[in-house]
Amino acid sequence: MNKARREAITKLTGRIDEIRSEVEALRDEEQEYFDNMPETFQDGEKGQMAEEAVNSLEEAANALEEAIDHLNSAEGR
Repeated sequence: MNKARREAITKLTGRIDEIRSEVEALRDEEQEYFDNMPETFQDGEKGQMAEEAVNSLEEAANALEEAIDHLNSAEGR
């Protein structure tokens, strides 16, 4: 792989890492929202929706981390 493509992958990896960090921050905010709900809301529809959002955001963050790993492999790291 030439230097220009390596640099492009490095930049892309950095952008994806920034997005992953933002997704993790949103996940943490949603988890905090859920944790601070009264127990009756946690067991209800709002709580269920918040839990689903947390799980989806966690899966998204994991997928982004996996993409970073693949890009690092492609780059030869």
